[in-house]
Amino acid sequence: MQKRPINSNRNDRVASKVQTLVAEILRDHYAEDALISGVSLVGAVAHGGLQFVKLFFVTRNTDVNAVQKKLDSETRAIRFELARRMNQKYVPEIKFTYDDTMERAARIDELLDGLITEG
Repeated sequence: MQKRPINSNRNDRVASKVQTLVAEILRDHYAEDALISGVSLVGAVAHGGLQFVKLFFVTRNTDVNAVQKKLDSETRAIRFELARRMNQKYVPEIKFTYDDTMERAARIDELLDGLITEG
């Protein structure tokens, strides 16, 4: 017997809902926090049978490690507030992950510009 594939559309809906709600929580409860107030959530991926949601963030703060540590320390409180706002039986675990796509793109542009000027 073959396992039924997990409905990826449902994964996307749950991830999107969690992203929206966590963004609201950060706005509502952490506006005065210097590290967290500069955080923007740019994506979310649900996996593990909807048990986990990875939230991707960018920040205006230059010390990404400090922001990551602060988010990690506040994850439990954020998840508790998320449980209050979600209309679901189970609330997924959340993990914040820095999205370095912009830095990688800038680095690739630098490398390409270097090739063009050398060629």
